[in-house]
Amino acid sequence: MKMNSAFLKYLVALLLFGSNGFVASHILLASNEIVFFRTLIGSAFLLLLFVITKGRPQIPANRKHFLYLLLSGAAMGACWLVLFEAYVRVGVGISTLIYYCGPVIVMALSPFIFHEKLSAVKIIGMVIVLAGMLLINGSAASESGLTKGLLYAILSAVFYAVLVISSKKARSITGLENAMYQLGASFLTVFLFTLAKQGVHFGSIAENLLPILMIGIVNTGVGCYLYFSSIQKLSVGTVSICGYLEPLSAVIFSVILLGESLSLLQILGGILIIGGAVFAESASRRSGQHQVLGNGLRQKNDA
Repeated sequence: MKMNSAFLKYLVALLLFGSNGFVASHILLASNEIVFFRTLIGSAFLLLLFVITKGRPQIPANRKHFLYLLLSGAAMGACWLVLFEAYVRVGVGISTLIYYCGPVIVMALSPFIFHEKLSAVKIIGMVIVLAGMLLINGSAASESGLTKGLLYAILSAVFYAVLVISSKKARSITGLENAMYQLGASFLTVFLFTLAKQGVHFGSIAENLLPILMIGIVNTGVGCYLYFSSIQKLSVGTVSICGYLEPLSAVIFSVILLGESLSLLQILGGILIIGGAVFAESASRRSGQHQVLGNGLRQKNDA
């Protein structure tokens, strides 16, 4: 039952993240400024929620895991910075394709870092998902050279992998506290970058207040809580494969809410993404290959 609950929370988080592009399209600020307010409001929201629920910090007893959380949060902030800049330079399609090479990196490293078996089912599911992503964005990527924007997108994939791996290694700090520390570290990273780049000067906040609050509280605060409280109860393979539902939902939202159109190849790609994710998830459940981090990895020497 816990696995079902964790998987549902993970899917809701992915849908919230998938709507980031739609919400951000209504914010007329620079990409790093959007990320700045996103992490600021999101981390403040989680801190307030932590205080209201009378949470007790676990830092003294879990210093090593706390350091992993800080690393994961810093990677998340850096990831968002380069990803949003890549959106501006080369477009959402190409950037998303490259960014979601991150889960492939995580899955490839999982046997060495987490001692998690890379089963044939997971490999097949990943291949199907990657085929779908290539159908959606592959033609656009093949027409571009190695520009600065593409380099930003490649960095976002690397930071994504660091984010997931570090977060899962901080296995004793879970739920709201996990999300709060990570988003706080993310904000600090973005704050230092913004301070070095432009100081404390920002564009018009009043005209963008509603979408800023939306992306900060709902998409980031609530989304990160659901995301980080669920991935520690799911296997690396499940997180990697089903994470592709985020870009798929982003495409669907762009069609419904922004009036963008999809080609037949893109529709087929979306079907492959859903099919590959569902296949890997359901097959892993039937074969008993799910590894709950709170149990299985706790018995493994992966520190």
